[in-house]
Amino acid sequence: MKNYFEEICIRLNREIKIEHIDIVDNSHKHKKHKFFSPEKFHLHLKIKSLNLNSISRVNAQKMIMTVLKEDLKTKIHALEISIEK
Repeated sequence: MKNYFEEICIRLNREIKIEHIDIVDNSHKHKKHKFFSPEKFHLHLKIKSLNLNSISRVNAQKMIMTVLKEDLKTKIHALEISIEK
């Protein structure tokens, strides 16, 4: 799992200038939900990026979602994104 999160960081940093990123796995909070799958993650990305802060929140989130497009189909069930200043 840790390797997968590191892979996410590497791919995001390759496409977007990011100063710092924290990935919080909130999957355990959703175990009792109807469509919970242990193979898919509920993640919260906490990103510090001057680049993302210089554009609209919607466009910043679109950039992140584009990088993680395939993961959202296969490995990520829910994604919360916080772009911090």
